[in-house]
Amino acid sequence: MAGVSTADPVPPLPPAIAVWFETRGWRVRRHQLEMLEKARAGRHALLVADTGAGKTLAGFLPTLCDFAGDTPPGEGLHTLYVSPLKALAQDVKRNLLTPIAEMGLAVRVETRSGDTPSDRKKRQRERPPHILLTTPESLSLLLSYPESADLFAGLRRIVIDEVHAFATDKRGDLLALSMARLQTLAPGATRAALSATLANPRDFQEWLAPQAGDTGEIVAADLVLGEVGAEPEVEILLPIEERIPWGGHAGRWAVPQLYQAILANRTTLVFTNTRFLAEFIFQCLWDVNEDHLPIGIHHGSLSTEARRKVEEAMARGELRALVCTASLDLGIDWGDIDLVVQMGAPKGSSRLLQRIGRAGHRLDVPSRAVLVPGNRFEFLEAMAAKDAVDEGQRDGEPFRPGSLDVLAQHVMACACAGPFQEDALLAEVRGALAYSWVDETTFQRVLNFVADGGYALKAYDRFKRIVRDKSGTWRLSHPSQAQRHRMNAGIIVDSEMLTVRFRNGRSLGKVEERFAAQLSPGDTFFFAGMSLEVEGVKDMDVTVRAAKKSATIPSYGGLRLPLTTHLATRVQAMLADRAGWGRFPDDVREWLEMQDHRSQLPSPGELLVESFPHGGKHYTAYYTFEGWNANQSLGMLITRRMEDRGLLPGGFVANDYTLAVWGLKPVTDPAPLLSPDILTHEFTEWVTESYLLRRAFREVAVISGLVERQHPGQKKTGKQVTFSTDLIYDVLRKYEPDHVLIEAAWADARSRMTDVGRIAELLERSERELVHVTLDRVSPLAVPVMTMIGREAVPQGAVDDELLLEAEGLIAAAMRPDEAWEGD
Repeated sequence: MAGVSTADPVPPLPPAIAVWFETRGWRVRRHQLEMLEKARAGRHALLVADTGAGKTLAGFLPTLCDFAGDTPPGEGLHTLYVSPLKALAQDVKRNLLTPIAEMGLAVRVETRSGDTPSDRKKRQRERPPHILLTTPESLSLLLSYPESADLFAGLRRIVIDEVHAFATDKRGDLLALSMARLQTLAPGATRAALSATLANPRDFQEWLAPQAGDTGEIVAADLVLGEVGAEPEVEILLPIEERIPWGGHAGRWAVPQLYQAILANRTTLVFTNTRFLAEFIFQCLWDVNEDHLPIGIHHGSLSTEARRKVEEAMARGELRALVCTASLDLGIDWGDIDLVVQMGAPKGSSRLLQRIGRAGHRLDVPSRAVLVPGNRFEFLEAMAAKDAVDEGQRDGEPFRPGSLDVLAQHVMACACAGPFQEDALLAEVRGALAYSWVDETTFQRVLNFVADGGYALKAYDRFKRIVRDKSGTWRLSHPSQAQRHRMNAGIIVDSEMLTVRFRNGRSLGKVEERFAAQLSPGDTFFFAGMSLEVEGVKDMDVTVRAAKKSATIPSYGGLRLPLTTHLATRVQAMLADRAGWGRFPDDVREWLEMQDHRSQLPSPGELLVESFPHGGKHYTAYYTFEGWNANQSLGMLITRRMEDRGLLPGGFVANDYTLAVWGLKPVTDPAPLLSPDILTHEFTEWVTESYLLRRAFREVAVISGLVERQHPGQKKTGKQVTFSTDLIYDVLRKYEPDHVLIEAAWADARSRMTDVGRIAELLERSERELVHVTLDRVSPLAVPVMTMIGREAVPQGAVDDELLLEAEGLIAAAMRPDEAWEGD
């Protein structure tokens, strides 16, 4: 948690801390001192520093100095630490206890999460530790107790770790509202946020600082930049004898080389982008593990016990390799990792840097990483990510207005803590930047919803949670409402699996709710080796029948990480930079040169669309570079529009870079299919008819507290929750379509579920710079997405895309010189 050995004198610090640094041969780093100075001056501060730079110690140094001074603080909560992961809080506690013990400080440190026993939680409210390590959800619950005002009255410092991981989502909304509450309870507390990877520090500075209320002034925390560490060493792995695959994303071709790398290093961390891929690569490594090396696996679907067992084995240095997902992206300190491997494209430079930082974990030692591209587009993406890392460029998710369902949950938490005045709470809420936009009308709608569920539901007593007395004070309708809130509050709503079954009840298996949410009656998709037509989606079932036509919608498993706009722009720039192709492998360079000869390459700011025949069908490839989610949504919309125009669409496939749509009639002009009104007509119709809005409503209904997952002594099943929310959804859609939760569900459907913002940017681009090329056969650039057609007929990972029946013919057609081409 500290710095490098040096002969420099230790700066003025309390003797116990100064001696501790001297004993270890460390110096206090510049950014650690700056964070101390900001705290002493009462300034809020954001620290952006490389992994291994001692960020955690920088965050806690003002606290340790307070307790090591001549007049240490007395009993009571002094510092609140908030992290996105319970495991990270446990790791930080372990790393804090050692220096506290070695310095001889009388500081009690405890964690608080959903795993903390109820008796300890009760004791923490009555006799809090000096330092409490928690999560946004647990902090919100702690603020819901009447004694929270006394508990937090003496709070001096708030430390938010890995702030990039959650500030821009709903967990960040909840934390922002909790900090606004703390600003009222402990106005003198200073805030500090820590991160290694921020593209837009100014936005996070504004998010971190309390807002100026009615003046509308946007204030910002101070920015502290960490000392620059050793540059990471990033290598892109290439096949030794084979060519880079055209399609696929698993990178299985690299398993023999990956195994040799594991043999050559003490400990290797292998990152994958999905849980399925983690399981697949783990099994591939075991298949070649002739030396019986201890290799583990870690992802969010494993049990808590299984994850902890692996984490403890890693901490003890007992594993040679660990295959994992984003579950280990964040700052758990395993300093003996020699190498990080990224299987498949990293999808973002900040995410890549975060993962690279797991290796070495020291500022003066370069982190080593190997990127394994699954296909040729992923090679370009890996190159773009490597260039961004080399240039120090970051990317990340933008901030958006705070969600109303989270605000409703917070209002209920405040009511549980005690009666409140409407005007005072609104002013407090607007102290959070995410909610500075909330006006009196919007806040009144939220209050009315919490009070009785809204106009269409107010006749039902079970929705009456708070009441306003004659003096205008809001309070709980009954004391039991507090227990109900604490049992059900939270932000994370687990995704359900829906059963695919025939009308006679025969089950074919399960699909993710994320996929099922896009389906409408009449849609066809491939599953269990059959082409199926959707009859309906209700409760937890997708009812189907055998389709009379081929499937139009691909079915994929696993949540996909989005390709960032930053990397997408870099990849397009690389395609346009012909002079830079010399650094590419021969097969990639030949691929691009043939594309340039036969068609065109998409330039930055341009939308290239290609149309060509293949296998008796007419294909159109849209090179969007907007990510899989946006392309998947656009595919649904375009096929609907093609159907209306009599173009007889047959289906579509999508990856992060390209959307390929096919039909029985050619698309002679793609512009009408891409007109912006598709987002006001087809989009609204599709979202309303599909399961998307219902799924979004279920999440906001649970988060807002309208539908409860747990009651004393019992817990609702996912099916019961879905049934309840579907009934309420139907009532509100019919009688109160402008209900605050319908509005919140639409916001989620537009942003998280469909990436409509990126689709809108794409449509705007198409109006300015649409280039349509008509070809006599498939183009080289279209081959990677075309190899995906039919992939759903086989288990994922069972075969490489190179071995699919269509692949060889596609590649031959795309790469054959014009004079050798004789037609389809």
